[in-house]
Amino acid sequence: MAALHLYALTLQRSSAITAAVYGNFSGPKQQELAVARGKLLELMRPDENGKVQTVFVTDVFGIIRSITTFRLTGGNRDYLVVGSDSGKIIILEYSVDKGCFERVHGETYGKSGIRRIVPGQYVAADPRGRALVVGAVEKQKLVYILNRDSAARLTISSPLEAHKSNTITFALVGVDVGFDNPIFAAIEVDTEEVENEPGTNEVLYEKSLVYYELDLGLNHVVRKWSDAVDPTANLLIAVPGGNDGPGGVLVCSENFIVYKDQEHADKRCALPRRRDLPNEHGLLLVASAVHRQRDLFFIIVQSEFGDLYKVTLNYQEEQVTEVKARYLDTVPVCNSLCILRSGFLFCASEFGNHGFYQFQGVG
Repeated sequence: MAALHLYALTLQRSSAITAAVYGNFSGPKQQELAVARGKLLELMRPDENGKVQTVFVTDVFGIIRSITTFRLTGGNRDYLVVGSDSGKIIILEYSVDKGCFERVHGETYGKSGIRRIVPGQYVAADPRGRALVVGAVEKQKLVYILNRDSAARLTISSPLEAHKSNTITFALVGVDVGFDNPIFAAIEVDTEEVENEPGTNEVLYEKSLVYYELDLGLNHVVRKWSDAVDPTANLLIAVPGGNDGPGGVLVCSENFIVYKDQEHADKRCALPRRRDLPNEHGLLLVASAVHRQRDLFFIIVQSEFGDLYKVTLNYQEEQVTEVKARYLDTVPVCNSLCILRSGFLFCASEFGNHGFYQFQGVG
């Protein structure tokens, strides 16, 4: 008799959202949200009354750890990249005819399960849709080059390794460099350099912002640049680049934000604090969203207390002169924030009901 394998399914679907991304999945002008609810993947779309409706939901029979979107150069629809516990990098495309997500690529790179050195915890895409990186908590990062074949179908290269032993990764994003070689930024700690203070036994370590460059001509990845950041740094935000902005990244740390880029002086901005917050209590940022228009962009960040701040940059060409953070509003603490081009803000709450707000103005 063959072995019997059982899979547990609940009568009520999970409502907690672990990650959410905004994109145009079913059509060029469709304003849509792809959300991960643990083992469920759901596509949602706001209707004309401002209510969010479910378009499609499926059980992935695994655990979704991270999701991101990318669009090939010249394309008008987004692909969805899923990092999961399957040991594969999965790229999905929404099929309008079938009304569901279809797997375009599923490349195996490691063992299944949520493991420390198996990639899948972080996924990030080049903003121009030329490459993507999938990273592990420790050591491993794999970069894939994306392209089209003669029939305009998506192709994916063999993985290029960007591994570094004894390295813990805290955040990973794709840096907007226009059409130069793609660059990915990571916050890392080298565990070999971690020490203990002899007197107090306090742990001493240095966090670094590291740029990994994918050389499209030579087909390999190099650690291009590294710079020390505050030990409390926990979040990276890619600043629009090319013709849209100065590029670079915002490094979010306890109580302040720093703009960093290669060959550029650091520009620091303190976060507005609540009057009743004790001075010794730090303020961390937990979520962010970037909104682009043709002639401007701004960034919304959220603190661990739920306060939303609008972050803007004053810049001339690629030189940033000032970073400003201004209090905007307070909503429940979120796992993910998404700004829709139609003027809505989707808040995937950590606890409680999720929010869908309309901007009346952004100051």
